[in-house]
Amino acid sequence: MLMPKRVKFRRLHRGRMKGKATKGNTVTYGDYGLVALEPAWITANQIEAARVAMTRYIKRGGKVYIKIFPHKSVTKKPAEVRMGSGKGAPDHWVAVVKPGRVMFEIQGVTEEQAREAIRLAGHKLPIKTKFVAKGGEA
Repeated sequence: MLMPKRVKFRRLHRGRMKGKATKGNTVTYGDYGLVALEPAWITANQIEAARVAMTRYIKRGGKVYIKIFPHKSVTKKPAEVRMGSGKGAPDHWVAVVKPGRVMFEIQGVTEEQAREAIRLAGHKLPIKTKFVAKGGEA
């Protein structure tokens, strides 16, 4: 599971997901990519599930790049605990994804294989996604 090795700061605020992605919105490493069309928190488990779906389909051919990382901790208080007494302990980690962000890239496979692998990965994520090629739209 992806998570930071060390965390320097205190427990984080929830924040907002306004606007479109300005960074990471182009296909850079691979030939094809999976782009988010909605804002969301993508958990480390969802990232891993999408990665496994892609690598299983391409059967060790080609290369998969993960372009998002879960830096943000989400806290949760234990079950049956009264209100108050501070913020809960970190429960899981999420990546903040805005519309237009390229989340995964794939290289070294045909376009048909890439389309299917990225379609399978998209089903593991809680948002609408789109397939893109390196040059532009696909």
